[in-house]
Amino acid sequence: MRKLFTLTIAAVLLVSMSFSGISKKIIVIDAGHGGTDNGATHNDLQEKDIVLNIAKKIKELNKDENIEILLTRDGDSYPSLSDRSGYANKVKPDLLISLHMNKALKNTDKKGAEIYYQDNENSKNIASQLATSFDNCLTKHLNLHILRESTSPALLLELGFMSNEDDRNYYSSEKGQTETAEKILKFVSQK
Repeated sequence: MRKLFTLTIAAVLLVSMSFSGISKKIIVIDAGHGGTDNGATHNDLQEKDIVLNIAKKIKELNKDENIEILLTRDGDSYPSLSDRSGYANKVKPDLLISLHMNKALKNTDKKGAEIYYQDNENSKNIASQLATSFDNCLTKHLNLHILRESTSPALLLELGFMSNEDDRNYYSSEKGQTETAEKILKFVSQK
């Protein structure tokens, strides 16, 4: 029911924009994992919660009337990978960003963001531009479902490593989540 409501709202927004002459930039933020899929964990911290908090902050902090932020999930649910890419393909966003946290099992010193992009120059360029917002950020192509199946430009952003104390403390903090949401929002507003 919630998915139908979200899709209906998106459709109404798209129709109303076509009559107003104003073209809004549509950004889909996918908070990875959810429901029974916790993603990377450390003690009581779960990837699914951290990325959902950041996704909701991006939407909440957006005050630009020319940018519409849509979320693939806004609670602790697990939309399938096909639901996520299908939703994005229906709303045809200018950009899809899937948020995740990484985990290195053997190297707790490993830290920093990584951005995976679709197998095309446009997504590669967008990834390179977003990478400048994060310290020591690596970018590379990876054949992941959300990237492969999206018909719009799409990135998967691994924010940091749950296995690294500095990354874990930063991204699980209110300050870190707000600063990360602001970085992403600033980037999409300049695209």
